[in-house]
Amino acid sequence: MNEKNFTKTVPENVDGKLINAESFRDLPDAGTAKRVYETARKRLLDVSKWNDISSGLLADFQLSDQNGAAVSGPVQQGFYLRIDIPGPGSDAGDGYDWVFVEKIEEYETEDVQSIAVRVRPVANPLGDNLQTAHFYTSEATSTFTVTREKLSVTAAVYDRNIKVNHDSEQFLDRARNMLVGSVGRMAFSKVQWEDLAGALLK
Repeated sequence: MNEKNFTKTVPENVDGKLINAESFRDLPDAGTAKRVYETARKRLLDVSKWNDISSGLLADFQLSDQNGAAVSGPVQQGFYLRIDIPGPGSDAGDGYDWVFVEKIEEYETEDVQSIAVRVRPVANPLGDNLQTAHFYTSEATSTFTVTREKLSVTAAVYDRNIKVNHDSEQFLDRARNMLVGSVGRMAFSKVQWEDLAGALLK
């Protein structure tokens, strides 16, 4: 299933770069396909364990509640993801990049099961700084999806409206965002997301 099947969840790419990262599995029967989907769905929602299932992820992801405190369990709409990437972190994010879980959508029929989780860069929920604490601007989104269509299961990540965040008040944050954001648009994000998509379906 491509991003067009999630038109309500994956925003249109209006301004900036886009990234599509996908992995597929074709299964021998409906029962096996449903089991693979359910396993992938649970893995997708267990954000804090992404690094346990995907050895290729360079960033560390921690699920945080509405107040920014680290929590375990499945991701929920209104929660945050705290991202720790290699190298210097942002001052605005107290050393981390932050995204907000703004939408979770599920759909199910006999032949199709799907879930999509969309996140967006935001300010650090633990601080008073209103600057976006991420190397991308707040217009950017990442949508993580798992879908079963009959005997085929797909895991994917769709980044939209990717632009480097130049708005930080701190010079070091602007320089860091330029470096990380530029590399991310060219290779970092796509390679990581392809690795995660594959790991969800193992």
